[in-house]
Amino acid sequence: MDTDKTTLNPGRLLAQALFFGLFGLVIGVFSHWPAYQVLAPGRAVVKVSFTHHGKPVSECRQVSVAELARLPPNMRAPVQCPRERSPVRVEVDVDGQTVYQHVARPSGLSKDGASSVYQRLELAAGPHEIAVRMNDDARQTGYTHTRTGSVALRPAQILVIDFDPEAGGVTFK
Repeated sequence: MDTDKTTLNPGRLLAQALFFGLFGLVIGVFSHWPAYQVLAPGRAVVKVSFTHHGKPVSECRQVSVAELARLPPNMRAPVQCPRERSPVRVEVDVDGQTVYQHVARPSGLSKDGASSVYQRLELAAGPHEIAVRMNDDARQTGYTHTRTGSVALRPAQILVIDFDPEAGGVTFK
């Protein structure tokens, strides 16, 4: 008997149709269930997110003539500046209560890279008083940058707290 494998077998077609139908049903069920909700109703998000280079940990210093003479010719820079950067310290208050404190260490093997801060805060929608304090200079006590503002958050709104030196420091977007 010569059987041609290209002929359509009704049993095979029915099995394929059932398999693909079942596969489609599984995809349909899991695309709608379980229900996923990013935020609870009446909630908003405040994201503290920035990358910033802290100030150098110490001042540059003049190198004396005697010190320069001991150095190889290719390393005779008259001024030496430290590579290491200050850690960035951040505090966020919402309605007079501190909700976030963090010290972001500089990246890199020589601690000369940028410090990165990211935190997601969920708040109830409505008016809030937000205060942000930041210190990016280990030689200074207190805070080198501050920003206080009143915001009215709508449900599902995302407010981003950023640091932009060209825009004057801490920004609310």
